[in-house]
Amino acid sequence: MMTTPLPKPALRAVAAGAMLLLLGGCASFSRDGGMDAVSDLTAQRTGQDLRLPKANADNTAAEAALNQLLKEPLTADSAVRVALLNNRSLRASLAELGVAEADLVQAGRMANPGFSFSRMSGGGETEIERSLMFDLVGLLTMPIRRDIESRRFESAKLAAANEAVRLAADTRKAWFRAVAAAQSAQYAGQVREAAEASAELAQRMAKVGHLSSLDQAREQAFSVEAAAQLARARHNATAAREQLARLMGVWGEHTAFRLPERLPELPATVREPGNIESLAMQQRLDVRLAKHDTESTARALGLTRATGVINVLEAGYANTSKSGAPRENGYEIELALPLFDWGGAKVAKAEMLYMGAVHRTAATAVNARSQVREAYSAYRSSYDVARQYRDELVPLRKKISEETLLRYNGMLMSVFELLADARAQIAGVNAAIEAQRDFWIAESELQAAISGSGGASISMVSTPAAGEAGAGH
Repeated sequence: MMTTPLPKPALRAVAAGAMLLLLGGCASFSRDGGMDAVSDLTAQRTGQDLRLPKANADNTAAEAALNQLLKEPLTADSAVRVALLNNRSLRASLAELGVAEADLVQAGRMANPGFSFSRMSGGGETEIERSLMFDLVGLLTMPIRRDIESRRFESAKLAAANEAVRLAADTRKAWFRAVAAAQSAQYAGQVREAAEASAELAQRMAKVGHLSSLDQAREQAFSVEAAAQLARARHNATAAREQLARLMGVWGEHTAFRLPERLPELPATVREPGNIESLAMQQRLDVRLAKHDTESTARALGLTRATGVINVLEAGYANTSKSGAPRENGYEIELALPLFDWGGAKVAKAEMLYMGAVHRTAATAVNARSQVREAYSAYRSSYDVARQYRDELVPLRKKISEETLLRYNGMLMSVFELLADARAQIAGVNAAIEAQRDFWIAESELQAAISGSGGASISMVSTPAAGEAGAGH
């Protein structure tokens, strides 16, 4: 049987298919799956990276690293480190990187060719047709599709880093809340002790007729209120500690981590506003992510326009053989004719998606500028309040307490006035702790507003006067 050489168009189609096979073979997964870039972005904003310690088959290396971090009293930085290494929700989010990279690799590989075979027989004759088809549209649009998926992979990296930075900020704030709540519970216990002593003394004095029933009832009522406040303070300390444990992803024996007894001291100076808005525009991950999404949508719009009319174009080699006749060779082209759908609806949809992305990017930038201004206001105001408590109110309360003790020793003041003043001083210290806690939380919110995805809206809540919580008369 004679073999006819392939015509030139068929040779071109086969050559295109071979080239596409070569391109598909070059598309492969990266060594790190994008984790190095995500880790670097996170480290630039939190000082902590996402790289897990090398672990062997039974994971003892990773477990040892976790145990080492939890062995000493937790600092805010070590709590963030534990969360970034151990939080399972974060690790689940990082798995999305693999999905985005798989889409990128897939975009760089050709669609499998189609092969058809048919056999017809009758009247003593047999006819066999064979064809091998390649997707030419997929070949021509491969660079655009790969560029789109590459941008989406970059967006996935930004989204993963954004999630890690948000977790770091939440963990840092939870650490400050947990330490402050433990301090408040300690001082609530001191208030309870003072209230019990006052109630017991009032009961004894009432028995011998040196105290009225009204004054005794007041002291008893305050003792009950102090016990209720202590119960609430202890629960708040437990809840704050559990919130920190959830963010760090610890359970079992690891929940026995130790916290320092006191919050960090206030810094000597505060940062000036400077150019925090422009800095936020450069560093904020949600702004960069919105820009990437807009660029990806724009590239997708170009692909939609390119394939709006013709999105099915296949070519390939075909041959036919019949009984008693030479084999017939040739080529085959399959084209979808745009008789009913010229792609206008798809292009219009893509254009509207693009405009929506543009407006969302602009809205993200506007919100980011507002959030960073608000966060700085809360940061500066909370610092001023905390400093006033530290430098003015607490020293004044201490001086009042000393003067009260002198008057009591000189029999110029009753024991109940002395106890009431002690309760007021303790309440003032507790208010100072809350002010100090609010500053460090505001500082974390400001950092998140500049380099992360924005801090939560912060409102300055007035703290009760120092004497209100401890007034027994």
